Formats: sequence, structure tokens, C-alpha cells
Amino acid sequence: MKSPQETNKYFLEQHRKYFGVEPRLSVKAPGRINMIGEHTDYNLGFVLPAAINKAIYFSVNRSQLEEVSTVYAIDVQQEIQFKHRDLAPLEAGSWQNYILGVVSEIIKVRGNLPGFCLSFGGDVPLGAGLSSSAALECGLCFALNELFELNLSWQEMAKISQLAEHHFVGTKCGIMDQISSLRGKKDHVMLLDCRSLDIKYFPCALVGYQIVICNSNVTHELASSAYNERRAQCEEGVAVLQSVNPEIKSLRDVSYEFLLQNKESLSEVVFKRCAYITKENDRVIEFCEALQNQNIDQLENLLYNAHSGMQHEYEITCPEIDFLVDYTRNLDQVKGSRMMGGGFGGCTINIVKDEFVDQFKSEISEAYSNRWQKDLSILDLEIGDGVQLYSR
Repeated sequence: MKSPQETNKYFLEQHRKYFGVEPRLSVKAPGRINMIGEHTDYNLGFVLPAAINKAIYFSVNRSQLEEVSTVYAIDVQQEIQFKHRDLAPLEAGSWQNYILGVVSEIIKVRGNLPGFCLSFGGDVPLGAGLSSSAALECGLCFALNELFELNLSWQEMAKISQLAEHHFVGTKCGIMDQISSLRGKKDHVMLLDCRSLDIKYFPCALVGYQIVICNSNVTHELASSAYNERRAQCEEGVAVLQSVNPEIKSLRDVSYEFLLQNKESLSEVVFKRCAYITKENDRVIEFCEALQNQNIDQLENLLYNAHSGMQHEYEITCPEIDFLVDYTRNLDQVKGSRMMGGGFGGCTINIVKDEFVDQFKSEISEAYSNRWQKDLSILDLEIGDGVQLYSR
């Protein structure tokens, strides 16, 4: 496996070949894992993510054309050139929309933006729940902030990247992924309060255990109606509960006990969605406490309970993912497993005893292949730092 420095050097060379000029600077923007806390971010709750050593690399320089930019996607060998005025989304599912969205949101904040030439590529698996989209958005925003000295704060860059996804991609995502990519810290998970944006870092030291990520290779599409539908259902629940207590602003303000007291006022499906979120917020806080205390058994219970909530209350898993989690339940050497990411595919996150890791990878891969006639990808990940300026 190439080092980040070697990978960055490769993408710098590709930029020189394509544009025929030396890039002014290069940037590395990582994907992320999330230990626990799915779909709580847009409900202004708590999450526990970490940046990883899989990333997207950007090379950029100023364009000679005023307010006209060219972007080259190295991995797919596609280019887009666009004027900065009257930007609008292209067809759904296009990688170009992430680029256009970030540029559009920067212009809203800063008024204008000079033209630039940018290339990018990387090794964050697409559709795996590792947030390649946020890495693309945040890396681009960070690179332009450095190139043009826009003086954007990390909070502004996170918001710009989030709104790009809202307005140009069509996914009403929360802000966890963007902040994870921008503010990750090596060997630490971050407890992020998605209302205040306060961050508290915890060492991710699972003595005697490793985190193993299993990619089902079932791709998900966060812009699908199912994701936005879950958000709308949560908002419906908040609107009903506000009529009982006007101080409720989001599900962050709702306890499970209060929700139970008002169950009859909610539809069955909205109650299930709200129940999952209220319990998931509690699980995030409990996970931090268990992590500090090295209480591996408690971590195990929280991970399996989180997955059950996603499967039966939030209903965002899929058969392949449920199979991977169920496979681990009777393995003494595995201390917890759950789906990670937006849902409907992607990865599972597993806590596995050190001496069992190689055997686990082999056995679960074989079982998955036999059951689904498709390959399971095991990702070797490390917890790393957030967005970095590599060279100037």
C-alpha cells in the first residue's frame, strides 16, 4: 500500500500532465468512520466519528480565465469546465454536482471567486459509508480557501460543504461527515455535538482489539428518497411533540420516556423513527464512557443494540448487511458489530480480538461469498488527521 506522500506525489504528477502547469498547492481530505451515532446529526444530536487514512487528494492552481474553472476527475478521467455565474445542478448522481455546489456556496458567502484549475483522485471507496462525498466537498473548499486566501473558518467550510450537498446533490445530510473530514485527529474519535458543534476528543485505544471494516460492496445512494424521507419523518415527530412542549426544537431535546408518554399522538412509523434517534443519542454518550473505562462488553452491547435499532426502528439496513452483523453474534472473539453509514448497504464496523483478526477476515469473507455470490472487501483503516495542506 502506498504511503500518503507517495499517493499525493502520484496525483501531483497527473495534474502536471493534464494541465501542463505546476499546481500551486495540494490538499488531502480524508473519509471517516463512525463508531456510533447514525442519523443523529441532522437531528442535532451526538455522533462519534473519526477521520481515516483513506482520502481524496487535490491539486490546484489559478486559471487564466476570470470566473471560469476546469476540474479534472483523475480516477474516472472526466472533465468539467464551468462559468461561475448562474450555477445549477446537472443530472442526478453526477460527481460534478459536488464541485458546482461547493463553488456556488462559496460565492454566496464571499461574493465572487476567481477561476481555478483543479484535479482530484483518491482511495476512499464510493458508496461504502465512508463519506467520500464529504471528503470531496471539504477538500475542495479547503483548497480554494487556501488558494484564494478566503479566510473561511472550519465551521464555515463545514457549512458550505453541507449546503452544497443539500442544494446541488439533493441529500439533506447532517454536518457530521464534513466536520469529521475537517477536524479529525490521529488515533482519536471525536464526540461531536451537532447542535453547538463542540468537539471533545477521546483516544481510540481498544487494548487487545482492532477495528475491522467489512465492505459489503452493496452501494447506497444517500440522495435517494429513503434518506430524505427519514429526515422528514423525524421532523414530523418534532412538530407533534412541540405542541406538547414548545421548548422542543429537535429530537435532541426529547427523551425516550417523554416519547413513550406521547406515543398515541404519533403514527407508528414516526414513533419508531423517533424512538431510534432518542435511544441512539443515549448510546453515543454511553459509548464514550465505556471507551474511557475500556469496558469492552458494554461497547459490544451498544453496537449490537445500535444495529437492531437501525434494522427494526429506522429500517435502513439491507439483507447483506444484516447477514454480516448476525454472523458475528456468536463469535466470542468479536466484541460488537453494526452497520455504519447512511444505510441500505455499505460497511459494518467490528471490534475484533487482535489474535483473531486474520482468521475473522478469512472466515467472514468466505461465508459472505457463499451466501451472496459476491466478494466482501476488508478495509485496512487507521484513524488519522483531518484535512491537510500537503504542499504549497
